[in-house]
Amino acid sequence: MEGITEGVNSLNIADSSPSNKQEEPYMQQYNEVELSALGMAIATVVTIAEILKNNGLAVEKKIMTSTVDMREESGGRPVQKAKIEILLGKSEKFDELMAAAAAKDVLDNEEQS
Repeated sequence: MEGITEGVNSLNIADSSPSNKQEEPYMQQYNEVELSALGMAIATVVTIAEILKNNGLAVEKKIMTSTVDMREESGGRPVQKAKIEILLGKSEKFDELMAAAAAKDVLDNEEQS
């Protein structure tokens, strides 16, 4: 569980909006997060979603699959790639779990001092 909350705390989202420049983890700022991937990256996104769900941090709201036409090289023939989009929402226990993890981090840091 520790590693999961660390992962959520260190999640980096490429977003230029001013509100995202705060240091709070993304899921603590917003009620939802959308994970998406193409091709071989789909397995990674599904694994992340399952870890968040299994640890009680997120609930699945929607899963969408589609195909996207892409070109391997400029002028090359079009290739269809599988695409997945997973919409996750904060679980009811999210804030409680994050608070407990933060308290544990404080205790661990005090013990190391």
